Amino acid sequence: RSTTHLLSTSPVSRRSLLASACAFATPMAWAQASDYPKPGAMLRYVVPFPPGGLTDVMARLVGQKLGERMNINVIIDNKPGAGAMSGAELVARSAPDGLTMLAVNMTHSVNTTLFKGRAKFDLNKDLKPVAFLAGTPVLVVVPTASKIQNLNDLVVAAKARSLNAGSSGIGTPSHLSLALFNQLNSTHIVHVPYKGGAPSLTDLMAGQLDVIFSNFSESIPFVKSGKLRAIAIASAARNPQVPAVPTTGELGMPQLNAEQWTAVMMPGGTPDAMVEKVGNELVRIMQIPEVARKSEEMGFRVVPLGPKEFTAFWNSEVQRWQSVIEAAGITAE
Repeated sequence: RSTTHLLSTSPVSRRSLLASACAFATPMAWAQASDYPKPGAMLRYVVPFPPGGLTDVMARLVGQKLGERMNINVIIDNKPGAGAMSGAELVARSAPDGLTMLAVNMTHSVNTTLFKGRAKFDLNKDLKPVAFLAGTPVLVVVPTASKIQNLNDLVVAAKARSLNAGSSGIGTPSHLSLALFNQLNSTHIVHVPYKGGAPSLTDLMAGQLDVIFSNFSESIPFVKSGKLRAIAIASAARNPQVPAVPTTGELGMPQLNAEQWTAVMMPGGTPDAMVEKVGNELVRIMQIPEVARKSEEMGFRVVPLGPKEFTAFWNSEVQRWQSVIEAAGITAE
């Protein structure tokens, strides 16, 4: 007889069959993951940004190691566009077979709010957190000739006169860090969005901007060369590349903590056993001395998290930036 007929015979039979199915679901899932992935399998690692950026470089670094350690072929596939949502949608709609991954960063946690009701998929439901890899902090920088020496000077100056701050675009870490600073201090520093961090830093060095809450990797070369001055780092700890620069917490603003982090997700329907297998392997890869060293040289703070911990972090980031976005009235371009 068919399964459909059996399920319709009686409440007792129906309950028994459902109980049996639940009892075998987890062992079967783990059995499927025990020989996953097949040797030589091809895993598509989608990076929703152009080649050369930090998220792309990190994906290539860990992708190579993942391929070597799991005996598979990892293909990096750059799919930029639509504020990093084109590549995310591609992965969200991919088969949940453990052979497609998405490189995500803070942008995606922000996009859950900015694109709410506009996107054709749900970042929270159609993608599943796999592993957090590392984060790079926001560095608060001003022109070398500026009279602003620290965060308190910035607050005083912002309340005394009109200041402007550049960013690499609407909804980027530099923009949201500025919005958070304004909210925490009841200031109104004007936001000036650019198409990328480089042109905004050029204008800052030329004195056309007052301050930038910059991605660490973009501004650190200019800080080291003396063309810009860093007045604070929005991180929980000082950075060894600029050990003299105090954290925002040390300067009395612990809530002003922001990082452009990078992580990995898979299609929402991917079995948990597969997600855990890949997620735990990615955590181990980030702990390899060579990988950790290269990551730190790029300005990353390496504190890898597995699926469970990354899920909690993802949810907290989504909620945190949602409140900032709504309070500031920020909308997507």
